Amino acid sequence: MDPNLGAVGYGLASALSWGAGDFSGGFASRRSPVLGVLAFGQAIGVSLIVAFAVLGREPMPAPAALAWSVGAGAAGAVGLAALYRGLAVGRMGVVAPVSAILSAALPVLWGVFAEGLPGPVRLAGFGLALAGIWLVAGAGQPGEGRAGLGLALVAGCGFGGFLVLMDRGAQGGTFWPLAAARGTSLVLALAAAIASRRPWAPALPALPVVFLSGALDAGGNAFFVLASQTGRLDVAAILSSMYPASTVLLAALLLRERVSRPQGVGIAAVLSAIVLIAG
Repeated sequence: MDPNLGAVGYGLASALSWGAGDFSGGFASRRSPVLGVLAFGQAIGVSLIVAFAVLGREPMPAPAALAWSVGAGAAGAVGLAALYRGLAVGRMGVVAPVSAILSAALPVLWGVFAEGLPGPVRLAGFGLALAGIWLVAGAGQPGEGRAGLGLALVAGCGFGGFLVLMDRGAQGGTFWPLAAARGTSLVLALAAAIASRRPWAPALPALPVVFLSGALDAGGNAFFVLASQTGRLDVAAILSSMYPASTVLLAALLLRERVSRPQGVGIAAVLSAIVLIAG
């Protein structure tokens, strides 16, 4: 497989999986406590990833790789909790894209520092992708989604940190580093839920959606790792950070949230950026 095409394919698969997972988690958080949704979702993700590691007989990575993965898990847990809460109190079509801008920008800057500038065509694709995400993010009316914007910024920093740290951890393998990251997120989510001293278990009717969110989020993580192993970190990060497009479309189809003209232009810009990045 062409490494460039492989990175593009895995990156887009990560975006689709993460976007659907975020929609599912945000939807479940409207009816259940955020920490419960996060903890149960992480438990499902860890179980699936460990099963793949065992079935694939992947060797255990070095302690340094696991340490990077633990740091990634901590950053990701903060980002996911902030995103789920933001999606629950704000508009999905605003909160998710705002977090994506930061989560894409941080690893791109790190990738430029570590691997040098990409070619001019791909660099133009990066700029077009970020502009498209910004257009999707700016589609709300004044005052809409403000309750979730601060949480979206926290989520973006957490996700950006996860992408950078997970790229380092994944140099020691695929599934065991992911298991270490997700296990860390699970422990933190459980600790926060217990410390809150409030009911945190998801409502029984919400459990299927919670399980779906955990499985999709784990799939997004795995596809991102494969993308970063196949190609450059900045390519993997930009493509995987296009997940708001699927979140917005699902919100429009299932929740009847309106896709405005700027959002439509933004989605078109993201699709055009894929062509430039893959070139």
